Amino acid sequence: MTTPDLSLRFTEQELLMLGKTADGLSAYMGKSVLAEVGLDEEAEWVIFAVPLGVDEKPDETAMHVQMGGPNARFVGGRGGLDLDTEVYDCQYLWSIQITEDPEARFVRLDHNGDEFDFSNELAELLPFELSDEELPDPDLELLEELGDDELDDVGFEGDAGDLKPPKGPLH
Repeated sequence: MTTPDLSLRFTEQELLMLGKTADGLSAYMGKSVLAEVGLDEEAEWVIFAVPLGVDEKPDETAMHVQMGGPNARFVGGRGGLDLDTEVYDCQYLWSIQITEDPEARFVRLDHNGDEFDFSNELAELLPFELSDEELPDPDLELLEELGDDELDDVGFEGDAGDLKPPKGPLH
């Protein structure tokens, strides 16, 4: 029995990024986007696709894939679908494969299944920025932009952290 090549598998961090991407695409598109992880020979891949509704007429020009069923592995939300037992017809969006190429660990395939892009960094192939950087506090940025003279006009006393009480009803 051979030991699987772990370099051809997604790391836990990469799987988390892929799941966040599926969830972000769902929010952006207003439809459930599924991300199924699979294994082809020795290397893993992930497919992003939109499940078709029972009454939905499929786009004949788009690629379709079957997703779900026993042994299927998903990252991100499942859109309320029973993916462990049911198989769904889905419209294929794009996918990412892991390769053995030292210059391109990841290859992105477009909506037709053709190689579209490649990189050694997964984040470079994803449509959204997924960094965990803390967002700046917009209130602090506003205070930095205002000068001392302007702080008095908006109800601040000498120290920018001390607020004056309101002068009347707030509604």
